[in-house]
Amino acid sequence: MKILTQKFNTKHDTAPFSQIKMEDYKPAFIENIASAKAEIDAIINNPDVPTFENTIEVLEFSGNALDRLSSIFFNLNSAETSDEMQKIAQEITPLLTEFSNDITLNEDLFKRIKSVYEQKDNLNLTTEQTTLLDKKFKSFSRNGALLSEDKKAKLREIDTELAKLKLTFSENVLAETNNYQLHITNENDLRGLPEGVIEAAKSEAKSNDLEGWIFTLDHPSYLPFVTYADNRELRKEIAIAAGKKAFQNNEFDNQEITLKITKLRFERANLLGYKTHSHFVLEERMAQNPDKVKSFLNDLLAKAKPAAEREFAQLTAFAKQLDGIEQLEKWDGAYYSEKLKQNLFNLDDEKLKPYFKLENVLNGAFTIAGKLYGLTFTEVFDIEKYHEEVSTYEVKDEFGELVSVFYADFFPRKGKRNGAWMTSFKSQFIKDGKNERPHISNVCNFTKPTETKPSLLTFNEVTTLFHEFGHGLHGMLANTVYPSLSGTSVYWDFVELPSQVMENWCYEPEALALFAKHYETGEIIPQEFVNKIKESASFQEGIATLRQLSFGLLDMAFHSNNPTEITNIKEFEKAAFKGTTLYPDVAENCMSVSFSHIFAGGYSSGYYSYKWAEVLDADAFAYFQEKGIFNKEVATKFKENVLSKGGTELPMELYKRFRGQEPNADALLKRAGLLK
Repeated sequence: MKILTQKFNTKHDTAPFSQIKMEDYKPAFIENIASAKAEIDAIINNPDVPTFENTIEVLEFSGNALDRLSSIFFNLNSAETSDEMQKIAQEITPLLTEFSNDITLNEDLFKRIKSVYEQKDNLNLTTEQTTLLDKKFKSFSRNGALLSEDKKAKLREIDTELAKLKLTFSENVLAETNNYQLHITNENDLRGLPEGVIEAAKSEAKSNDLEGWIFTLDHPSYLPFVTYADNRELRKEIAIAAGKKAFQNNEFDNQEITLKITKLRFERANLLGYKTHSHFVLEERMAQNPDKVKSFLNDLLAKAKPAAEREFAQLTAFAKQLDGIEQLEKWDGAYYSEKLKQNLFNLDDEKLKPYFKLENVLNGAFTIAGKLYGLTFTEVFDIEKYHEEVSTYEVKDEFGELVSVFYADFFPRKGKRNGAWMTSFKSQFIKDGKNERPHISNVCNFTKPTETKPSLLTFNEVTTLFHEFGHGLHGMLANTVYPSLSGTSVYWDFVELPSQVMENWCYEPEALALFAKHYETGEIIPQEFVNKIKESASFQEGIATLRQLSFGLLDMAFHSNNPTEITNIKEFEKAAFKGTTLYPDVAENCMSVSFSHIFAGGYSSGYYSYKWAEVLDADAFAYFQEKGIFNKEVATKFKENVLSKGGTELPMELYKRFRGQEPNADALLKRAGLLK
């Protein structure tokens, strides 16, 4: 246990994964919580008059060991979990929630913070210090510090229950994902599937001691199946299985949990004096309030829907002409879209994949980061990792100084949740004159190498890697004094800007030439393929936009209204999707109960931020295009005003300092082909 309660004696202070035993976690959490409480008590019992230094700053740096432990434990619970770890998570989550409430509901501590806050205009604080003071004051006032004792008790109760429910929601989705297999024994059922996908399915069957081929609900298995398999009945089977995760009235059903989470969030917001959960959340976002978000989403919807309907009509006519399909169903969408794309552009993922070997794409991202921001990435083998498939890198600047440690974890496995994300094992901050550098991780689920082929990425996976790497750069290049304002600790509708802007380089010939090389011949991707990638970039953008908007509107439907009247999740979801629906409804399916972004992650009342950030990223990249995609001056402005600044100032101020103006939505609409 000692290893988790003291400073690590490791290279760059990295996590000593091999020395951590499962039984160490809970006692370490208990000890670190006690230490953090003692640090809080020392602030409260300080006889001196409250100042920024002896109250706000000391509070900011308190609980450092607990923060490190939490980041290690919960990162591994996402990337390398087990039944035992999930059990520990259920036990420690209430302890952490209680500790968090002990701080935000502590009257004596709040009195000291309030005292400093009330004299802030006379304190001669830096911009970052002012932001930190505002943030600390609001984190108390917005989370119950001003409530009466009985209401504080109620808030504690709600927060504890919410923390447990979110964890259970996530565990149920993972269990349902792992519980399904499509086991194929007839080779004819594989028709249409690419060779590499078949080989991976064979390998999956082998690892399960079965003959034939196994397809799962993990994205690298599921997506190629619904995109390429000619057997419509089997596409239907696996698509329905994916859509009914946690909607099967079994032990992993999330319907009741989803309702409880929604209603508790509403009750919590009311308790704190807000009309709805969305009103509470959006007060601390660039968008500011639910009306502005709905107006933003509906405005985009009005522009995207006609295009989406045209695209859907084209797809329907194509499927009818090709296979006599009268009514397109959800399990037909990816399949016929891919066929239509090939028909229009003579371009499909199988032609492109040989040019996107994972190692080359990753090195391409590294090279681009070098050209833009002067970074070098060197793989090292003396930093511990939590799984043999993880790679570790030292990231240095042009002067050879350490910028960050970077972990890359790219393949699916049991115990790792689906999707792709960036996280950190250690935040960046400056203390006692030392700039503590961050430890950043990118986690994805790409197709594994097989006996005959390396990991070859679809173009969509290439953009995913660049997206997460963009988040990674936001973390790596952080350069702030305070950890809670560092890196990706920004307003939620600003956090996707660095990630989404990075995706743009995947479409640029100058950038592709750096990494898109045939894995066997070394030939650079042909110009005609590059042209087609650019041409097809806005293919079915109307449909894709409608899909994203539907998720944002569903999120707002749950959280910007009074949810106490909701009795049937499925019917509620159908009503929310009404204005964005293209395909017939599937009775057995319900998206909400596996919508982890908003019910287990941090996106509640924030899913709109993907589209919001797209407006920012299209406008930002237009600036790069204007000056040159590797223009050092623009890159430096982006690094100094966005990537390194974290949450030290209001996002719009940072953006305007980079861009010289507020963002213009026209850049997005033009890029998406929705504005001629």
